[in-house]
Amino acid sequence: MSTPQPYYPHYDPLRDSSPGTAMDYPPSYWRFHAGEPPEDDGPVNGDMDADVVLIGGGFTGLATAMFLAREYGIKAVVLEANQIGWGCSGRNGGQGHLAWGRLSRSQWVKKWGVDVARRLHANSLEGYEVFQSMAEDPEIDCEPQNLGNLLIAHSRQALEGLRKESQLCNEVLGYQTRVLDRDTVLNQYVGDQECHGAMLEPVGIAVQPLKLAYGYARVARRLGAKIHTGSPVQNWTTDGKIHYLQTPGGTVRARSVGIATAGYTSPNLNKLTAYRNMPIMANSVWTRTLTDDEIEACGFRSTIFMTDTRKLRYYYRFLPEKRLQIGSRSAISGADSQNPKHLQIVQEAIARKFPALEGIETPFFSHGWMDISHDMMPRIVQPDPKQSVFYAQGYSGNGVSFSAYASKQMATLIAGGKIKEADLPIFSSPLPSHPLRPLRRLGQRALYKYFQVLDTVR
Repeated sequence: MSTPQPYYPHYDPLRDSSPGTAMDYPPSYWRFHAGEPPEDDGPVNGDMDADVVLIGGGFTGLATAMFLAREYGIKAVVLEANQIGWGCSGRNGGQGHLAWGRLSRSQWVKKWGVDVARRLHANSLEGYEVFQSMAEDPEIDCEPQNLGNLLIAHSRQALEGLRKESQLCNEVLGYQTRVLDRDTVLNQYVGDQECHGAMLEPVGIAVQPLKLAYGYARVARRLGAKIHTGSPVQNWTTDGKIHYLQTPGGTVRARSVGIATAGYTSPNLNKLTAYRNMPIMANSVWTRTLTDDEIEACGFRSTIFMTDTRKLRYYYRFLPEKRLQIGSRSAISGADSQNPKHLQIVQEAIARKFPALEGIETPFFSHGWMDISHDMMPRIVQPDPKQSVFYAQGYSGNGVSFSAYASKQMATLIAGGKIKEADLPIFSSPLPSHPLRPLRRLGQRALYKYFQVLDTVR
């Protein structure tokens, strides 16, 4: 196991060529609560050969290594720049949605038609079973809570939108959701004072995400995979059918490479992934342990996870340890990530939603980069059939559950297998490149201001 270096909070994938080397974890509650990381194989120490290298030691890299070993007898080498689950895998809200990307099911219908939407929905249900089987595996030990999820309407207009979405789910897709009025939500689930009602989905598992990553790592290593932390890929060249991946401790020669770096993908890593994701920062805040009186005043009657309907949405849950966890969008750039205003925005949201918690201590605050694809849909592909390079990326904020399925499918591709229904949008094309790359952050700032206006509509 590599000796941690001090955590650097200002890393920015559009500015920095590497997320660091052997850097310590961010100061999140998940890290505090998860205990010590599992054993790994330390930094690369000398040149080596590998049939398969997976770049990135988060959900996707670790689970792909597990599937390769378990189903194909391939013992992959995972190269992680910092620590197991260091990136977004250890910084998210732990919400395992039934969501393939960012688009709603009604947007699937609008974009591809009813037939493709039905097939995507069936695919999502099949894929979700992969996540559920892993989340509920005692060996992985990630504290799963299989309660479904609530999409909270933050305005009357948003509630009408949820009614239409629920009707489509029920009548077109055969997926039985329910619309709840405000009183039902407040009396049975949570006393969110901004709530105008909600859509209840039956599928949804909350997890302790860093423990999920730790569990994947333990299983992968037990099956023969190697996990080298403190080993960023600093240079990548290809000669014939061999990829040469240079790390600080030596060069790894690989026949196949799977890229699993998500929002932490540098444009310099490989041209096949350059500017295919827009890194968007999200933050997460955890309160101190709540008293019984505070729990009662806030109406925390369930540990179901929730997301509101804002464009700049809040995602939150009452943890079994009696803390509130809540997150939202954060800074635009890494340089601004520690600005106190980003924590203040979430603290103000806590006070609006749960007035009894106004001014409450929030001892844990962290942030991380998500991989937002240009069309809001993920991909699991071999982008160039002439190169033995694969990636599963573009999860767009819904990687907790989708990464499990994506890992299983990427393992199939790497092993030379075929994916069923390969014509679906998540398999049939590479991630689109983001246009106007030099102006993306300026556009993001303008878009956030526009979203803030839309989010005030009641």
